[in-house]
Amino acid sequence: MSKKVAYVTGGMGGIGTAICQRLHKDGFTVIAGCGPTRDYGKWLDEQKALGYDFHASVGNVGDWQSTVDAFGKAKAEHGSIDVLVNNAGITRDRMFVKMTPEDWAAVIETNLNSMFNVTKQVVGDMVEKGWGRIVNIASTAGQKGYPYVSAYVAAKHGVVGLTRSLALEVAKKGVTVNAVCPGYTETDILRESIANVVAKTGRSPEEAMAEFAAGNPQQRIVQPHEVADAVRWLCGEAAGSINGQSISVSGGEVM
Repeated sequence: MSKKVAYVTGGMGGIGTAICQRLHKDGFTVIAGCGPTRDYGKWLDEQKALGYDFHASVGNVGDWQSTVDAFGKAKAEHGSIDVLVNNAGITRDRMFVKMTPEDWAAVIETNLNSMFNVTKQVVGDMVEKGWGRIVNIASTAGQKGYPYVSAYVAAKHGVVGLTRSLALEVAKKGVTVNAVCPGYTETDILRESIANVVAKTGRSPEEAMAEFAAGNPQQRIVQPHEVADAVRWLCGEAAGSINGQSISVSGGEVM
């Protein structure tokens, strides 16, 4: 796999970093996508100190032209993309009746529209080469409902639907498309959600964390490296018959 190029959107977040590290360990050339406001130089230096040699790609995955430009530059520098991990995501935690059009649009743009913008940049090349792996990071929110995150749930259900449809379109072309659906995972998104619970209810951070963990039958929070391991498996030759699936990494919360 040493000659294969992997592009991970949202590559500098908690799950994204774990995925980049896991793929790098197996010899992939790893491109970590990030938004224009991210201090990617600092992140690259931190990762290099840990032994990881990544490349950064800057762009707004929710914007079509920005995505075209970012991937055009990445492919000019590193060649065509063999593995795409659609990982970028945000949420807005609030009741539906209090959600603004801006909240809704931001979540749909980053979590769902980005899947179209990004995947369009690579799937044609994968089909032409006769090999490719697309892994969409969805969520258990793409498999069931949760209160107070209706936009996020709607977007992630859309991701699962796109995964299933595209998987069928490219099934004969040597390309697989799958989704990984983490439960509550130790990331900045979870920390933001815990902060919201603390602010609105007066509970302690520990109590809020325990409430999130309670939904997992294992009574714990998923760790980013566990999600990364699932992604790595789907990117390999051994998972060639896995296509159109939504793999829940949630301790049994979704079966």
